[in-house]
Amino acid sequence: MNRPTIVFDMETVGVDWEGLDDPTRNYLIERARRKMGREGQTGGSAEAVAKEALGLSPGTGRIVAVGLVNLESDQTALLYEGTEGWIESQPGGPRVFRGDEPAILREFWELLGRYGRVVTYNGRGFDIPYAYIRSALHGLRPSRHLLGNRFSIGEHCDLAEVLTFFGAAQERFSLDYWCRRFGITSPKQDGLDGSQVGAFYRDGRIDEIAEYCLRDAVATGRLYRTLEENLIELYGKRR
Repeated sequence: MNRPTIVFDMETVGVDWEGLDDPTRNYLIERARRKMGREGQTGGSAEAVAKEALGLSPGTGRIVAVGLVNLESDQTALLYEGTEGWIESQPGGPRVFRGDEPAILREFWELLGRYGRVVTYNGRGFDIPYAYIRSALHGLRPSRHLLGNRFSIGEHCDLAEVLTFFGAAQERFSLDYWCRRFGITSPKQDGLDGSQVGAFYRDGRIDEIAEYCLRDAVATGRLYRTLEENLIELYGKRR
């Protein structure tokens, strides 16, 4: 009997720049300077670019929200920063857990261990490596190995990979782009996107970040359902 398919998305923020030691700050500034040179950027400072990118690296960022969707039952869950633990959910609403990053990761891995196929959008390139490294930094053991054979989608189906035919197609587009192309409600409809998460976090708007994260997970699930009987079937039936 197949276990249910689970979809997830996560949001991350950077650490305090001033809390980093001088060698790390200098290293990140130099990396940013080299990147700007390769890309021909002439405006802005390397330090500003380095600060902007802190949340994209698991060495200088952390996970503040994870949205999950059970594709069989449509039940949703939100794990995000706070202090309450599991909260009684409202009828029709997501199950909600509030905690610090180690607690979020413990609940995340426990939940993923109950399911079959895991679905993401760019999870192979970002979310899963990020979660693995953040877990290692907290001394936590992941419950799933989701970065095995790139061309097998039995354990983990990354829709960004499916839509580029595992790197055969040169162009890679965003989740928002493909949702609009396939007539799926975009998770960006309320104006928030990934580039604004850091600013929202600094303003204390964690609830809005969590809601946006869940919209991303829901949209990813709908895109998976749209592609399930055509593109996804090219790579074999689910386990």
